[in-house]
Amino acid sequence: MKKSVTKKSNNTDQTYDLKKFESYLNELEKLVERMEQGDQTLEQSLEDFERGVALTKICEQTLAHAEQRVEQLVKKHGDLKLEPFSPEE
Repeated sequence: MKKSVTKKSNNTDQTYDLKKFESYLNELEKLVERMEQGDQTLEQSLEDFERGVALTKICEQTLAHAEQRVEQLVKKHGDLKLEPFSPEE
């Protein structure tokens, strides 16, 4: 089953595809690595930068949407408490 959620905003559909999030993130990491190597032409670097900006925006929107979903679930069940996440060291 595909996990995606469609959000309507200003008469446009924005699909937050949770399965594609990781592939977008991986693509972004590869773009950064390629750009850091410095072997590209200016044109290639600009194209990668433009794609990276687009991927960053998609990932940020997907994370914000996921956070909203979590907050809705917490409110729905009432007895749960939101706490800031701090990774274990």
